Parts: sequence; structure tokens; C-alpha cells
Amino acid sequence: MNLETSSENLYNNADSFAMAFDAAWKDCDLGNNKDIKIDEKIEIAFEKIKNHPFLISNPIQSKNVARFRIKLLGLA
Repeated sequence: MNLETSSENLYNNADSFAMAFDAAWKDCDLGNNKDIKIDEKIEIAFEKIKNHPFLISNPIQSKNVARFRIKLLGLA
């Protein structure tokens, strides 16, 4: 996932971030790798969406949203 070439609108809010994070997490395809810790997987996904305005302005909240999405959707 490359936000630079994405045609979707990006907003500085948690909903927009959650949608971008879900796509980046799915794009990483790390679900079966048990050697990588959740925080490491989150950082890999964040690298894919590093230019998202919510991630830039709210890095701590972004990590909380990411953990919530992982738990909510059973992605771990």
C-alpha cells in the first residue's frame, strides 16, 4: 500500500487511519509469522502508511487504534 499513489482521501482522524491501517496490515501478510511480536508487526504496517496525517500528528493514539483494531478483528 502506497499512500502517495492512493486515490482515497486521507483525513486526520481515527476512522481514516483505521481504514489505512487495516489495508496496510493485510498487505504485510504477517499473520502466520509467530517470531515477530505484535509491536514489530505494527511498526512494519506503520511504515507502509507513514505519511498518513493521523499517524504523523497522533503517533501514540495511532498505536492504540492499531492495537484495538488487531484485537477487534482478531488479526493477531
